[in-house]
Amino acid sequence: MSEAENNSTPSQSNQNDHPQPSPEQPTASNGAAAPSNETPEATQPVVEEIDPLAKALGEVAILQAKVAELNDQFLRGQADVQNARRRADEEVSKARKYAVESFAESLLPVTDSLEAALSIKEATIEQIREGSQATLRQLKSALEKNKVLEINPQAGAKFDPHHHQAISVVPAEQEPNTVVSVLQKGYLIMDRVLRPALITVSGPKAG
Repeated sequence: MSEAENNSTPSQSNQNDHPQPSPEQPTASNGAAAPSNETPEATQPVVEEIDPLAKALGEVAILQAKVAELNDQFLRGQADVQNARRRADEEVSKARKYAVESFAESLLPVTDSLEAALSIKEATIEQIREGSQATLRQLKSALEKNKVLEINPQAGAKFDPHHHQAISVVPAEQEPNTVVSVLQKGYLIMDRVLRPALITVSGPKAG
């Protein structure tokens, strides 16, 4: 081997032991690879696009279901109202038809007493009187049971044009415009006057 070849070999060996950095990969001053300025592309979230038409159709379906539910409730309410009205009409009709049922039932004992009294062929005056008084008590009880009350003012009571009907004005030693006597009893049913009491009233005192 020539001396020139021996001299060139070490230089080549040194070059192989220390490779030169690649021009595509820059190196730092300490020999390490410099970080790349290029950043990976950010990952974007995947968003599913909603079809506006499909969304609108879904909302329409929900509204239609709600309308159907409300319509069903309305029809049920109407049916309930009609049933209640029909029951009320039936009750009113029955009340009108059988309005005197209770009153008639309470008068049956009075009828029985009168028939029993008349069946006695040779009744004494005392028996007739006692029977009449018993029958009258039954009749008054039947009237009171059905809210039919007497209007029978006492002497000296204030004249009430709503409950009394004055037949005449008579002189009396009591306050003017007061009841002197009752000629015929009046009657109320609940708060309504069936018949006013016929009375005489006192006139003004002579001065």
